Amino acid sequence: MTNEGKKAEEELGSDGLPGHDYFLDAVKHIDEAVANNSIAAGAAKGLIYSLVETLGTMVGDPDLPAHLKSGYMGALDLAVDLESKLSK
Repeated sequence: MTNEGKKAEEELGSDGLPGHDYFLDAVKHIDEAVANNSIAAGAAKGLIYSLVETLGTMVGDPDLPAHLKSGYMGALDLAVDLESKLSK
């Protein structure tokens, strides 16, 4: 297995879901890329839209344990903030 494959497996929890830190890192990475003008605004908007949709689905899952839900909610809030910032 490649290093990338091992790293991807490590980012998944025992339940097979990525932790909220994974999503926080993604949002922060996109925010930094926008600030550095190293990503097109349209691409950033598309990525953030996808993150918001994914996190919204995860947060809306009634079977998601409360401790996971709160972490995902924090990541979702950050993604929504960035989405509104990109829309301006």
